Amino acid sequence: MTNFLPKRRKVFPVKTLEQYHAKLITLRKDQMLVQEGDKALDFFQVEDGSVKMFIASQDGQEFIQGIFGKGESFGEPALIGKFPYPSNVVAIEKSKVWKLPSDSFFQLLKENFELHLKMDLVLCNRLKYKSMVLAEISSYDPEHRLLTLLRYFKSKSVKTGIPDAVIIPYTRQQLADMSGLRVETVIRTVKKMEKEGKLQLEGHKIKF
Repeated sequence: MTNFLPKRRKVFPVKTLEQYHAKLITLRKDQMLVQEGDKALDFFQVEDGSVKMFIASQDGQEFIQGIFGKGESFGEPALIGKFPYPSNVVAIEKSKVWKLPSDSFFQLLKENFELHLKMDLVLCNRLKYKSMVLAEISSYDPEHRLLTLLRYFKSKSVKTGIPDAVIIPYTRQQLADMSGLRVETVIRTVKKMEKEGKLQLEGHKIKF
């Protein structure tokens, strides 16, 4: 079995971002990039590192709506829909992110139809993911929720030649925040699934 993280393709090529005057900014770990309620002014694409998009409840709990790694973009729905950002975005680790102003973003889409279609596909897949998560949280037990997430993350691996098992690049806490479960429930469920042979553990890593 092979250990590897899912490979991601850039939404927009770096040369295109540079052509439309995007700026590459550096974020330190835990630095906030976007706050819930901010006016949507920019398109973002991760060049290196990773960020998480989340909503924080009044009691301090988080619900992660997405984790975005190298080549992935975020924040487009608010930018296109012209409404405030509905979530916070913070760097999980030291990261570099392309920042493209809204006027340049829309000009890029108008002048590059293939990239426009690529962006449409990204948004459709993201809507599919959110619909899946909403259905899981409202209807299913912890094991079913986790299995659905693990299958989804595995499906993001290379489309050709997907290995027998992949390392899931998320912590128990992140899985809990994505599935609406308590971290204790995730830990207990993962151990149970390991005993039943539904996944493997390598140290603290989940192999699925």
